[in-house]
Amino acid sequence: MSTLSTASMTLSDYAKGLDPNGTIARVIELLEQSNDIIKDMPVMEGNLPTGHRGTIRTGLASATWRLLNAGVLPSKGSKTQVDFQCGNLESWSQVDKKLAELGGNVNAFRLSEAIPHVEAVGQEVAQTLFYGNPSAPEEFVGFSSYYDDLSAANASHIINAGGTGSDNSSIWMIDWSDQMCALYPKGTPAGLVHEDKGSVVIQNANGVTGALMDALLDKWAWNIGLFVGDWRKCVRICNIDISNLTTESSAADLRKNLIKAYHRIRNKKNTRIYMNSTLLEFLDIQGRDDAILSGCLGETTLDGEEVMTFRRIPLRLCDQLLETESAIS
Repeated sequence: MSTLSTASMTLSDYAKGLDPNGTIARVIELLEQSNDIIKDMPVMEGNLPTGHRGTIRTGLASATWRLLNAGVLPSKGSKTQVDFQCGNLESWSQVDKKLAELGGNVNAFRLSEAIPHVEAVGQEVAQTLFYGNPSAPEEFVGFSSYYDDLSAANASHIINAGGTGSDNSSIWMIDWSDQMCALYPKGTPAGLVHEDKGSVVIQNANGVTGALMDALLDKWAWNIGLFVGDWRKCVRICNIDISNLTTESSAADLRKNLIKAYHRIRNKKNTRIYMNSTLLEFLDIQGRDDAILSGCLGETTLDGEEVMTFRRIPLRLCDQLLETESAIS
């Protein structure tokens, strides 16, 4: 048996989800976001119960011009192994069974209440893909932690747009592959999993010791991680000052930086560009006044939807990309 959570639905909460005729209302989802990275990312089963161990080449063997009657010293390449962990994200719902039965349509009620849980999980996954904190053991490490040092070995794939302070954002160009993808732990289901726990008995209902109550319990869970096996398959345009951009004063040249990013990734096969709505808007505005940029922008159909492109690479919207990033150096 379980103890009733203070996050459980009340009669007042239930009433707010009804139309005047007493049926389940069609809720206007003002908190819904666009995080296209969730749709785009390929997913690979890891080779560990907790994630994936990637083997990365770190050095080549040597090659020597040989003279007759002279030998060549043997050599070898080198490699290293890196573990990429997954995290387990969960969202739970519990509601008094009698409350769910009030409208006479339990299934419609439960479907309506599933939407905020699914959306919350999706938004959290999108945010963690970019900003997952390596010091938080319950999360997986996000892209920003791999591309956060302008003097690192992968600095050529971190383009500085010149912003300072803490009102910056980033654009990400990612070429998805089996070396740059999402993960799920070995032997577990991929993607968001819903478990209908059915009717359970809640103990100490409403904080009353010994009180029992029937409740309907649902769980949504997503075991997911990120595999950055080949850092050359991704470019970050960082330090894009939002206040400079919106006031059009010393604004970053988005076209110029996107062209730089375009030439950093070789053998592009499944490339996408991710930015938030502010950056997408001002890229379009800069294109109106720039014949070169205007020529780079276009449109294509992706999964039945018209989307903008830059040099035929789809521009994808991610509302979880912040405008409060601190400048990296």
